[in-house]
Amino acid sequence: MSLTIVIPVYNEAQSLQPLVEGIERHAADVPHRILLVDDGSTDGSWACMLKLRENRQNLDAVRLRRNFGKTVALRVGFDRARGDRVITMDGDLQDDPAEIPRMLAKLAEGYDLVSGWKQKRHDPWHKTIPSRVYNGWVCRLFGMGLHDVNSGFKAMRMEVARAVPLFGDMHRLIPVFAHALGYRVTEIPVTHHARRFGQSKYGLERFAKGALDLVAARLMIFYSDSPVRYYARVAAAFVLAVVVAAVAGAAVLAALGAPWTAWAVYAALCAVVSGLGAGVAALLGMGLFGEWELYRAPKQDTRVYIAEAHTD
Repeated sequence: MSLTIVIPVYNEAQSLQPLVEGIERHAADVPHRILLVDDGSTDGSWACMLKLRENRQNLDAVRLRRNFGKTVALRVGFDRARGDRVITMDGDLQDDPAEIPRMLAKLAEGYDLVSGWKQKRHDPWHKTIPSRVYNGWVCRLFGMGLHDVNSGFKAMRMEVARAVPLFGDMHRLIPVFAHALGYRVTEIPVTHHARRFGQSKYGLERFAKGALDLVAARLMIFYSDSPVRYYARVAAAFVLAVVVAAVAGAAVLAALGAPWTAWAVYAALCAVVSGLGAGVAALLGMGLFGEWELYRAPKQDTRVYIAEAHTD
């Protein structure tokens, strides 16, 4: 067995040396390579990677042309990974390298992907609560029993890393796509540390992006043979919601004995809201069509993202 540990990095210069040293201690019994992907850092992370590489033959460093995001960084890492196992870790020292042997042992039991469940998470509430909501939503939508779908700490067989679609921000849904493709997916509780250096990259906009990705992923996974059925279901749900709201509003007006002027204003309001809703629904449909085309399109050569690479 051989292993590549792929680590996307964005402004984590202070964390890199202790992270690499920790991996070396805990993965020493497995032939491995460490692949650091600098996703457009501006804090000296690239210089730190090159320094770490000077005395290590098993460390590769790749610098992207700009900050493309974690999904692209993982795509680049997966394309350049070697061996038959891949582990992904964040570069902020919150993932504990001591868990690597346990994750590999779980793969050896016959699983294809093992996700690290941060059972006791050391993050602020505004990060943990949306994450729990998101994970619960994912499991309900896709029939999975995982607690931490979007964990950045994962171990998988190389064929899984090469098979899952990665575009947009779909790195959060790697276990979902692996499960949909028929791979055996599980999770184990892992130690999670508080951030020691730098700042979190989390923001509420990531939660919004993740929600939209779920809508697109459901189309790709459950309606791949007939996308129009998905659009029809979404449209039907929208029409039903509008009708129910309109009837409820009319019932309130009737109960209050509202004059005809109030009814006229209400009818105009319903027309405006319906028109705006239809426009939003149309834009969403166009967006879903675009996501569908990206899903079906041949994978772009990841070399276009790379500014500089130091590999053996």
